[in-house]
Amino acid sequence: MEKPDIIGAVFGQTEGLLGSELDLRELQRTGRIGRIDVKIKSVKGKSEGEIIIPSSLDAAETSLIAATLETIERVGPCTATIKLKEVEDTRSDKRKYVVDKAKEILKELSDRGVPDSSEISEQIKEAVRTEEVTEVFGLTAGPGVMESEDIVIVEGRADVINLLKFGIRNTVAIEGTSVSREVIELCKRKNTTLFVDGDRGGQLIAKEIMQKTDIDFIASAPEGKEVEELTQKEAYKSLREKVPAKIFISEGPRRGSPATEKDTHEKRDAENRQSRDSRPSRTGHDSREPRADTRKQTDRRRDSHSGRGPPRRDERPRKPASARLAKEEKELFIKTLKELVGTRAACVFSNKDELMGRVPVSELENTLKTLDEPKAVIFDGKVSFRLNEIAKRKGVRFLVGMEKEEIFSPITILSRKDLEG
Repeated sequence: MEKPDIIGAVFGQTEGLLGSELDLRELQRTGRIGRIDVKIKSVKGKSEGEIIIPSSLDAAETSLIAATLETIERVGPCTATIKLKEVEDTRSDKRKYVVDKAKEILKELSDRGVPDSSEISEQIKEAVRTEEVTEVFGLTAGPGVMESEDIVIVEGRADVINLLKFGIRNTVAIEGTSVSREVIELCKRKNTTLFVDGDRGGQLIAKEIMQKTDIDFIASAPEGKEVEELTQKEAYKSLREKVPAKIFISEGPRRGSPATEKDTHEKRDAENRQSRDSRPSRTGHDSREPRADTRKQTDRRRDSHSGRGPPRRDERPRKPASARLAKEEKELFIKTLKELVGTRAACVFSNKDELMGRVPVSELENTLKTLDEPKAVIFDGKVSFRLNEIAKRKGVRFLVGMEKEEIFSPITILSRKDLEG
């Protein structure tokens, strides 16, 4: 027998058996029963084969259709016997495949790891900082080198990128020990700090550069660390502890003792005294011979020491800085400082005690450089040596912060404790 005989028997002998709704021809026309596949082989006049019928009916209806196949008794002119081998739910195999594939995908995601929002944010910030790296005279530099009065010279590009990450934008990398003519000119026009690694190589580079150009200060990374490896706290601490270049070369880096303005003034005064002492006087006598007015000053100091005469200036009781404030100024400072607690912001006032602007503390130094005649700066932070230097150049009279460093300055520096005391 042939395939058409078997298919005709399936349709013909099951027709009307289960009603019109489950008629195989109608179900096949609507697509709920698929194409019937027959595999058959004949040996010595006897035929055997397999009938496969795909179904999209539910389990009960599919079972009914399967049961009707066993009612077929003849195929063509021959007697036939059809037995149901199995009803297979192929969707379970698909479900198993889908579940196994989903497990595989989930495992790959877990192995790869999904970064959290903070990591993604940091990656974006890092990309922006890298894009901010520019070139000055062909050297890698931060975006704030040309407009800043102070610059920080570092060894390489990685140092610039690391400091840029901490908001230090006025850096330039010499990328080696050779210093270009443009960088030498830059050092003459700006206040220069050389920031070197905390190893012997850093000291050798400092000595090499000092032979070729003028450097004002030198800062060194913690011992055994490179500038590109520093954390924000370590970088700022190292820059606060910078020392005059000549002292660094002669004594090495001072770990834990910041170079204050007093150190610089004392050093300059000593150099000036030495220079004056080495010059002959107009009369031809050695200037080291005490003059009359010098003898008078010496006598006054001797009298003061022995109990006669007025006390020396440094022996007189000093009034606290807050006592020298006008009442209106003190009230304004206290009120503004209380409003700034926890905001990490700064307020700048004019000579008429009018608010000139309010900015984040991170932008205070750059903003201060652009203002004309600011009188007072009040901010949520600690008054540092660097801020004092910038404020002094702009003519600021009062620096008010939550805390303050011990700085000798013509500016009146106040902390919250000073105002409330």
